[in-house]
Amino acid sequence: MTVKLGIIGGSGLYNLDNIEKSSWHTISTPWGNPSDQILSCLVSGKEVFFLPRHNRKHNLSPSKINYRANIDALKQMGVTDIISVSAVGSLKEELAPGLFVIVDQFIDRTYLREKTFFDAEIVAHVSMAHPTSLNLMNLCKKSLISNGIDYKFNGTYIAMEGPQFSTLAESNLYRSWNADVIGMTNMPEAKLAREAEIRYASVSMVTDYDCWHPDHENVDVQQVIKVLLSNAAKAKNMIKNIIDTFESHIDPKDPTNNCLDVAIITAPEKRTQKTKDKLKTVAGRVLNK
Repeated sequence: MTVKLGIIGGSGLYNLDNIEKSSWHTISTPWGNPSDQILSCLVSGKEVFFLPRHNRKHNLSPSKINYRANIDALKQMGVTDIISVSAVGSLKEELAPGLFVIVDQFIDRTYLREKTFFDAEIVAHVSMAHPTSLNLMNLCKKSLISNGIDYKFNGTYIAMEGPQFSTLAESNLYRSWNADVIGMTNMPEAKLAREAEIRYASVSMVTDYDCWHPDHENVDVQQVIKVLLSNAAKAKNMIKNIIDTFESHIDPKDPTNNCLDVAIITAPEKRTQKTKDKLKTVAGRVLNK
């Protein structure tokens, strides 16, 4: 099985270092344009693809990101596995700014975004019980350890709509749910990756304490940027190590691999060719049987 790694870079991560044979590709999708061109390159002789989630100019707010186009475009490039890197706020005392959290669960509080590829004529229900790939999570863990980066393994990510930061009442509510971090971008990204049968892992870089902590100032952009500069350098070191050992961490039995086999409920004779063509990149494996 051919495997290809895609990196989605969040706030502060707009490029990769030490790359060779690089090229930016303009990709068209049935869902519109992705956030930016996709970078293909070699890192230590290994192929990798990179997409800056907010555009290299950081001119896309979380609600305006075309998540469907991003995932479709990456799959068009042959990507089978995604490492998502994001800036987040901490909802727990022990998760201090500068720490990295390898997320394993999500609570989706977004409401303005398109969240499925199966929104017309063909209906599918994929399982999101375990939204991240354990093998990719372990790969991220080993990379963080190798680079001496402080981390937490497993954590629940609250995805809020934004672009405003939380109210104090909201922040305390999410803490009462025992969530670990709060961000604005991993949903519906993780859901769409699952629908496209792309294995997914999320690494969250803590930049602040949101607004709940009595001994810290409420989060603001300048505070976030200050921590991001340090975190981005750490993230690039992590990514370099991930790329070096990626191929040895693929699980042929990962439930993502064939999740659409038991997800599509619309009968084959009811599926129009027009819709099958629209879904050919993300679901062609099952729709064209």
